[in-house]
Amino acid sequence: MQNAPDSSLVGEEYEVEVGPVAHGGHCVARTDEGRVLFVRHALPGEKVVARVTDGGADSRFLRADAVRVLEASKDRVEAPCPYAGPGKCGGCDWQHAKPGAQRRLKGEVVAEQLQRLAGLTPEEAGWDGTVMPAEGDKVPAGEVPAWRTRVQYAVDADGHAGLRKHRSHEVQPIDRCLIAAPGVSELGIEKRDWSGMEAVDAIAASGSQDRAVVLTPRPGARLPLVELDKPVSVLRVAEDGGVHRVHGRPFVRERADDRTYRVGNGGFWQVHPKAADTLVRAVMQGLLPRKGDTALDLYCGVGLFAGALADRVGDKGAVLGIESGKRAVEDARHNLQHFDRVRIEQGKVEQALPRTGITQVDLIVLDPPRAGAGKQTVKHLAGLGARKIAYVACDPAALARDLAYFREAGYKPRTLRAFDLFPMTHHVECVAILEPAAKGS
Repeated sequence: MQNAPDSSLVGEEYEVEVGPVAHGGHCVARTDEGRVLFVRHALPGEKVVARVTDGGADSRFLRADAVRVLEASKDRVEAPCPYAGPGKCGGCDWQHAKPGAQRRLKGEVVAEQLQRLAGLTPEEAGWDGTVMPAEGDKVPAGEVPAWRTRVQYAVDADGHAGLRKHRSHEVQPIDRCLIAAPGVSELGIEKRDWSGMEAVDAIAASGSQDRAVVLTPRPGARLPLVELDKPVSVLRVAEDGGVHRVHGRPFVRERADDRTYRVGNGGFWQVHPKAADTLVRAVMQGLLPRKGDTALDLYCGVGLFAGALADRVGDKGAVLGIESGKRAVEDARHNLQHFDRVRIEQGKVEQALPRTGITQVDLIVLDPPRAGAGKQTVKHLAGLGARKIAYVACDPAALARDLAYFREAGYKPRTLRAFDLFPMTHHVECVAILEPAAKGS
């Protein structure tokens, strides 16, 4: 095989037997020469023709798409979405797999990350190995749950809204996103001209009828007059990254744990309509807060877990939330203003927590960003002597790394639960409940 002068192997095809799933929405395969391929659109055990999409002769591994399936897995289905597949939209990783198989694959990834990065078996992590579907998401093979309440559309040079291709800035124009929640689909974003815009974020609150679009204009472009199929608030992203109201409310209202939360300026809220309640339930069942407890809610966003804790620790308890985002802090303070026992501090956890002077707490909840909490923060938390710690993780690799740090600092997982809150994608949400290692061991 002759390589191009730059040694790029993009476009080369290999007939391979597909091995195990790996973190990131692909499976591992090897060429006859022993090259490692990360293959999308394949399933373990299949024989496929894989076309290289990224990498060269000197690369540690190659990325590839399965462009022809020679021997199919029994878990394979025809992708329901016409935009799923090699070279198309990068939003979904597993449209070609039965729903139950998707959850098994995610479970295998969680188990592999726990073993490789934390040295933990599922049993040692207190996990039964299953990934639970969200309520209402059990659909027949070949159908797709419409769950995504926030969709970020990219806009191409012709003003068409679409979704980005995998690992690319290129836009795949679409007529409809199958995983978009009905409240997003009914806005009709895909049907209108968005010339001059770089991105259009559509938000359909699941706790109210609130709808919002957040427009990111190209430099120098004027905002369009937004006339969509449903009443909607319009916000604009400024060149400095700030978000400003154009018309309508600058926030949407969400519901969780029998409480209404204001989420402003397109701020963070769990994307699946059942996710907030599912996670609150898992965290509170794991922590079992008592009246009078002191608790931390770290990376607290608009105060989801802080509100749940405040309800349960009672008047003699106390809850401190820490969040770096200015608007999220404003929302959290608004959402929890009737709780005298709640305080919300703005700042990065690793900087703000030491400033508080807190030396001891009963309970900790942390829901860090995808990168995880990190060794120093974990060490600080372990030094606070909490009876229980709930770690909410959107990335199994970050969770496993931080569990290893917690073990070094004297905490071990007592239970771990995994939830499929991002169907059709490789993402999985986990809740680990940690206790001091000396307890009961």
